[in-house]
Amino acid sequence: MEQGFQVLLQVFGGLALFLYGTDSLCRAVQQGAGRRLRSLLARCTANPVAGLLTGAAVTAVLQSSSAVTVMVIAFLAAGLLQLRQAVPVVFGANIGTTVTAQLLAFRVESWRYLLLFGGVLLCLACKDWRGRCVGEAVFGFGLLFEGVTVMRSAMEPLLQSPLLRLELARVQQSPLHGLLAGVCMTLTVQSSSATVALLQSMAAQPGADGVHSLLGLTAAIPILLGDNIGTTITAVLAAIGQGRDAKRVAAAHAIFNLSGAAVCCALLQPFAALVRLCSPTGAECAVIARQIANAHTLFNVLCALVWLPLTGQMVRLVCALLPDKNRPEERL
Repeated sequence: MEQGFQVLLQVFGGLALFLYGTDSLCRAVQQGAGRRLRSLLARCTANPVAGLLTGAAVTAVLQSSSAVTVMVIAFLAAGLLQLRQAVPVVFGANIGTTVTAQLLAFRVESWRYLLLFGGVLLCLACKDWRGRCVGEAVFGFGLLFEGVTVMRSAMEPLLQSPLLRLELARVQQSPLHGLLAGVCMTLTVQSSSATVALLQSMAAQPGADGVHSLLGLTAAIPILLGDNIGTTITAVLAAIGQGRDAKRVAAAHAIFNLSGAAVCCALLQPFAALVRLCSPTGAECAVIARQIANAHTLFNVLCALVWLPLTGQMVRLVCALLPDKNRPEERL
């Protein structure tokens, strides 16, 4: 009992490091280049493609789609962006957030101590605030990967629990069970990147034969889709008390993820086959972290490719769902 409690503490401690590292990285980048990022978002949204690429690039730098979505909502409230400009940026933010999973699949966490040391060194050596911001960003990046390493080491004994193995068996048998588990995980920790990292660590554990994953790709994908749905709650919370367009962007974010998750769940086996085709071959437990990262990227890229030409239709849909109080409801 005491050992299990210690393992749980280690998991939550690693999660705390991951979330604090992500927050530190985001704050340091915003302090060091916040005005440039805001200017980039305001200028590079002339057309849907530019907005998509800008959202993906800014999110890849900030390592947080939630931060970019909240920033977009703030720009809408301030009148710096129009709804038609903001929606593609949110689509791009979903793509940019997949960078974390891709980096973890490359096992870059082995460089975490160099990042931590380099970040502290920059903070101590640089006298100007921009240099310190760079140091804090590098340190936050290293702390993020340290948290993943702590969680990964803690997961090994935890996954030997019969109760957890029973839950994993239920997930393997029911995609809906996995989808709900992913939603609940992300709603709890408020970070899809953290839950995807946990999923990669869990899935990389070998099963009884030492070759196949304890979870499997077809069971991991619904959890991943649930993570994507759960992350939309941040935009919903940020839109509370804001203008009508801010609420519409939050609705567009939710529709983007919900519609994509519904299609992927319906086509789970073909989607899993596509992911395997785009991933390296080998023992499942050795390549599944890469497969999950690729599934995360493929899902968001495919959803963006489908919805980007339909940006106008998405705008009309959310305007119909959330009409102006003083105007008649717009037709689809």
